[in-house]
Formats: sequence, C-alpha cells, structure tokens
Amino acid sequence: MADEKRPESKSSAVKKLKATAAASVYQKQWFAGLKARVDAGEDFGYLNADVPMEVLCAMDIPYVVNQWWAAICGAKRMTRKYFGLLRDAGYRDDLCSYCATAFAESLDPDDHKVDADGKPLGPWGGLPDPTLAITRLTCDCQSKIFELFAKNHGASFYAMENTVARKVPLKWFELAPDRWEELYDTDRIDAGVEELKELIRFLEMKTGKMFDINRLEYVMNLINEQEGWYRKTRDLIAACHPVPVTVVDTINAVMQAQWQRGSEWAAVHAKSLYEEVKALADAGVAAVPNEKYRLMWIGRGIWHDFSFYQRFEQKYGAVFVWTMYLAMGADAYIRNHVEKDPLRALAARYIGMEDFLHMPPWNNTWYVQQAAQNDIDGVVYMVPENCMQAVEGSYFIKKALEDAGIPVLTFNADPVDARKWNADSMTGLVDEFIETRVIPTRVKRKGE
Repeated sequence: MADEKRPESKSSAVKKLKATAAASVYQKQWFAGLKARVDAGEDFGYLNADVPMEVLCAMDIPYVVNQWWAAICGAKRMTRKYFGLLRDAGYRDDLCSYCATAFAESLDPDDHKVDADGKPLGPWGGLPDPTLAITRLTCDCQSKIFELFAKNHGASFYAMENTVARKVPLKWFELAPDRWEELYDTDRIDAGVEELKELIRFLEMKTGKMFDINRLEYVMNLINEQEGWYRKTRDLIAACHPVPVTVVDTINAVMQAQWQRGSEWAAVHAKSLYEEVKALADAGVAAVPNEKYRLMWIGRGIWHDFSFYQRFEQKYGAVFVWTMYLAMGADAYIRNHVEKDPLRALAARYIGMEDFLHMPPWNNTWYVQQAAQNDIDGVVYMVPENCMQAVEGSYFIKKALEDAGIPVLTFNADPVDARKWNADSMTGLVDEFIETRVIPTRVKRKGE
C-alpha cells in the first residue's frame, strides 16, 4: 500500500512478489466495485478490525475495515490534512489515529470531489457513506469515535460487548485451532454466541437480508483454508536462512486478504502467496543476499514510510523477517470443527483477538515463541503514543524477550500520522540499536 514517493522517506519501498502486486491491484478493483454497490443503494458497513466480519461476508453485505482504511489514508498522505481538520473542529490532537482517521476524513468537505484535472481529492475517491458503523467495546474511546463517525455519515451505530478472560493458558497458539473449548471459559463463548445472534438480528432488520448458517459454515471453512496457507508460509519463511521474502512484501500481501477473509479470492490469493514464496525458497533465492541479522517488528505497520524496513539491509545485512500480520493469520484465526456449530466456532475466533495481541501474558509468551522459531536477533517495537490498547503491556513484552536473550528497541511513533515522524532520526535510532546491541549480542550468543 505505501508505495509512493514521499518527503518523509529517503526512497520508496521495493516490493518483489507477484502476490503483493496482485493484492494491490485487487484492492483497488474491489473498492471501486464496493462504491458502485453503495451508489446503487446497497447497505454498506464500516467495521473495526475485531468485529466478526464473517457474518457480513456470509450475508453479502459490503464492508470496509477501519484499520485497513486508515492504512490507505496514511499511505496516500492524507492524515496531515485530516488531523488538521480534527484540530480545527476542536477535538484533541492526539486521538488514536487508527480509530480516528475515518472520523477525521468525515469532516473533509472535499473528500468526494475532484480537482481541475479530474483527479479525486480523497483517497481512491473517498470513503462512501456507510449505512452501518460497527465496533466492539474493547477501548474506552473507540465506541465514541465510531458513534461520532456514524453521526457524520448518517449511519446506524452498533456496539458489541467485549469480555475478558478468567483463565490464561500461556500457549494459546497450541490450543486455538482445535481445542478452543479448552482455551476459553465456556460462559465466555456462550456470551460471544449471544452477541453474534444479536448482531445478526440487527443486520437482518437494517438490510432486509437473511442470515444463512450454511453460508457461514462455507465462509468459515474458506477462512481456515486461507489461514492454513499463511501458516505454511510463516513456517517456511522461519525455516529459511536466508529468507526468500521480507516483511515489505508479506505485510502488503496479507493485510488486504485478511480483511477480505471468507471470500474465494482471499483463499486463492493466500495459496498463491505460499506457492510463490516456496518457489523462491526451493530455488535458493535470498531477499537480502548478505543476510546476517534477523529482525522482528512488533506493532502496526509504518504505512506512511514503508521503505523504513529496508534501510538496514545493505549496510548491516539486517532483515525484517517477522510481523504480526502473517503470524497472527497463522496462529489466531484457524478454528477447526466448524460443522459442529459455526456460530460457536466464530465466537471462539473473535472473543480472544484482543487478548492475543494486547494482553500479557497471552501476547508476550507468543512473541517469545515466535522469536525463537524465526531465529530473531533483535526486536524493534513501535509503541503508539496515543493508543492505550496498543501499548499491549509493552513493559512485559520487552522484559520477556530480553529475559530470553533478545535485545529490544522500543520507540514511540504513529502508524498513519506522519506529523511526528522523522525518517533520519528514526533510521539513526535503529542503526545505533543494531551496532550497540544486536551485533554484540549475536557475537556473544553465537561466537561470531
């Protein structure tokens, strides 16, 4: 997504995979088709990433995911303008960018206009007016932002409840695919099923479309197929020394398809990604021929400066090989035995997503396991300044990784708002980290 020339970066990110290019082409075509459906009068949902979008997919209700759209706006350099509009409207200047970008866009009177040359002023012509805005109560401010967003667009606002765990199996990634009744408290899954039934009733009343449990089972099985390919891809990359592909390709190839999960295209695309990476691995192709140090990125993508990930390859042979985007697909989404109860399987998928990403010890245990599997030499961890949810127990994550002998660099930045980002200073920060911590630790650990 972030492939344009920008003043904040030294160069553009270089993407090499056909699957990455295919995802980029598809998302633009899909978005144009979505706008056509909305223009024709169809209902359209705007969802937060932890909303069970599988229900809308099964009901053929078009939707856009909040975090994906924020990334598009960031990549298109629109967030400086949008957050200026928020400030001018009297809102705080440090609202969580991922949640607030679309709300800020809704304040732009030019969003759906074109310039003198006929070029759209808004990203991809701007977000169509949703008729539905759906989030979960996983954050103190998120629901209010969605409510204000819905008001500006004339949409119906719907909030789903969130529950928290009373028991915490440390190796959730081993239990999630097949033993999710053991992973969660029974009454927590029960509550998730009831929330799904309420959501379905809301959607049926608002759109006039009827829910079909058999269609949901089909969608869920397609998702299991898609995520299974991500698991094979993740494990293949982890086993390769040097890696055949870096995060610049995998993030862009995976993110769009994840927000289209349940579609035939997403499953086919995930397979094509694996086959392309495997062909490179079988041919002995190295993404960075001088690979020496393997880096892990924790946090959301730097959508406004994607070339950041490639600035350390030639100088140090330091390669970003891991992000949550591919790895979460591999471990967090698969729910087998769907045919027994599709709604219960879906509840078991979405109720724990915030735990896996944002709650120690769920997340820090997983990060340590993933670091070991991928032979990670150092971790670069972006902690957003303005999102308490995404702070993710950063102290515990850093401590767990460093206790495992892996150096960690933490810094504050924003994934879509580039106003506080300085490419030179942030690059220098990672340069120093590699020179003073990653290289010495690797020498000490492996005697190099």
